[in-house]
Amino acid sequence: MNYFEFYTIPESFYPDEKTVKAKFYENSRKFHPDFHAGAAPEKQREILELSTLNTNAYKTLSNFESRLHYILEQHGLVGEGTKNELPQAFLLDMMDLNERLMDLEFDFDPEAVAGLQTEFDTVWGNLEAEGQPLLESYAELTEAEKTQALEHIKIYYLKRKYLLRIKETLSTFANRS
Repeated sequence: MNYFEFYTIPESFYPDEKTVKAKFYENSRKFHPDFHAGAAPEKQREILELSTLNTNAYKTLSNFESRLHYILEQHGLVGEGTKNELPQAFLLDMMDLNERLMDLEFDFDPEAVAGLQTEFDTVWGNLEAEGQPLLESYAELTEAEKTQALEHIKIYYLKRKYLLRIKETLSTFANRS
């Protein structure tokens, strides 16, 4: 069952956090295995499955990265058997950034790290400025608009994943200085 349907909330990249938490607590009380200890074995299994579903739904919907991946996965845009291609221009820009990161492995320079960090922050800021309006307006779009928007959001997601790996590498250099 879809997590949004399970919580009876609209699919959104930014669901109301209080509602998600309230649904989790409501379902936790409703599907707690201890409250159904005297039930038939089939009912106990069903309750345990619903309790697990509730926990997984909450973990996913309360974390932006997990929620982003989940929505794209639900629409068949990421996961096994999907093409995850980034735009060539983005890859060329990142190749340059990665080459300079590799150079720092052999010739560490705190000033170069600071410069790369500034450049990274600019790229990250541009990505967020490009992606956030679409993510924020997604819930109000028509189904046809959502289908088109999801293609753009997939590219945003893939770029974000790529940049998060670079950010991780940059943070190891920042810790050296």
